[in-house]
Amino acid sequence: MSPAIAWTLAIALMLVGALGIVLPALPGVPLIFAGMVLAAAIDDFQKIGWVTLAILGFLTLLSIVVDVAASALGAKRVGASRRAVWGALFGTLIGLFFGLPGLLLGPFAGAVIGELTVHGRLEQAGRAGVAAWMGLIFGALFKLAIAFSMLGVFIFAYLVD
Repeated sequence: MSPAIAWTLAIALMLVGALGIVLPALPGVPLIFAGMVLAAAIDDFQKIGWVTLAILGFLTLLSIVVDVAASALGAKRVGASRRAVWGALFGTLIGLFFGLPGLLLGPFAGAVIGELTVHGRLEQAGRAGVAAWMGLIFGALFKLAIAFSMLGVFIFAYLVD
């Protein structure tokens, strides 16, 4: 593969990954990482070595953990029951398969259902659901920060040589 085609593909992966931070059907940060690995391979890892790739890989794993846990932690923050926290977690995982509506409603519905099974109070269940949804929003913001950090690490390592 020519370097021009490889660079085009690497940049395309990073751009699609950037979209994936806010679009639920795309694994955003892992796509960014894949683009960075491809870009590093273009020059046989001379400018971007294993230390930089290990840092970028760690940040990618951190983003995946944040993605899964954010809604559950949001629900826990308002004193939701363990069932509501687990409901938000499962709602997030299940919601991923239903695109944007699933991602928006899954954590909320999971937390509400979980909280209703414990207390049966709609007001508390609604609070848990909103908190789970807010956790999802803050999780997306955190993933965005991780993506920008990865870009900074990549550019710094590439330019420092």
